[in-house]
Amino acid sequence: MPKVQSHLHLTGAMRPATLDELAIRHGLAAPPPAALTGGPHEWAVFQGRYDAARAVIRTPDDVARVVREAAEDDAAGGCGWSELQVDPTSYAPALGGLEAAVEAVLTAAAAASLPMGVVVASSWARSGEHATTLARLAARYAGDGVVGFGLSNDERLGRVGDFAPAFRIAADAGLLRTPHGGFFTGAAHVRDCVELLGATRVGHGTSAADDAAVLDLLAERGVALELCPTSYPPFGVHAASEIPVRTLLAAGVPVAIGSDDPLLFAVGLAGQYALCRDVLGLTDAELTELARGSITSSAAPSPLRETMLAGVDAWLAGRP
Repeated sequence: MPKVQSHLHLTGAMRPATLDELAIRHGLAAPPPAALTGGPHEWAVFQGRYDAARAVIRTPDDVARVVREAAEDDAAGGCGWSELQVDPTSYAPALGGLEAAVEAVLTAAAAASLPMGVVVASSWARSGEHATTLARLAARYAGDGVVGFGLSNDERLGRVGDFAPAFRIAADAGLLRTPHGGFFTGAAHVRDCVELLGATRVGHGTSAADDAAVLDLLAERGVALELCPTSYPPFGVHAASEIPVRTLLAAGVPVAIGSDDPLLFAVGLAGQYALCRDVLGLTDAELTELARGSITSSAAPSPLRETMLAGVDAWLAGRP
């Protein structure tokens, strides 16, 4: 079934074998296994493993390999367009600065076998001023491969209003606005991301299901939630069987599915849909709603969108 990758981070897109090979190549200590098992884990456990993995990405060639392999993995799962999120801040020291880091990702995305857009992201753990710097950088490359601006990391670490100036810059540049929110925080945080930041999508946002008024807001404005089903059980946010996909769909909220960090959660894009089918019990028709949500809320070029949407209809029509 055609679909879009709506939520994928650069380091988290790395294959485990690539992580090991790059560590050896650069003479680094072998990182611990990245995949999270057991739990629930504190965020610091996840962040420590993510940071250890990110440390092996040290050259533009490393970036190119990770992006190329991520594109191959998504394409194998039926993906027709992928949006790769990167915070250039942590890659900048090794790659030669913020601009060089963004350009390395853009060059790799342009050469990938799958059409891709890049979402430049700041972090909830950094200042609003830093986010503004990155928003200006994202705006500079709008039209040259950058399609969005986001905020990653633990949303409890920042105040929503501090990032409003950065998101105004992104809006003026015509970029998607995709802050993480409503993962650890309540529905009010999702509402603030929409009302204060002008979010066009919200990363995760599952707590919105607890507040009918927030669901109405998302549905009225057409703000999609990027759900990544395997990301919630390791933190005790939701059991796999309790992710509120049906609640969101019933409220008219667009839902897009992403894989977030396959390196750490060990499931790719097609596997996220399989989880929705096998654990949440979604029907084929409901799965196509998720695929359509991922396509229509994306920055994929219009002709490609129409082709993918037609493919979704054809897939459903061909189901027994």
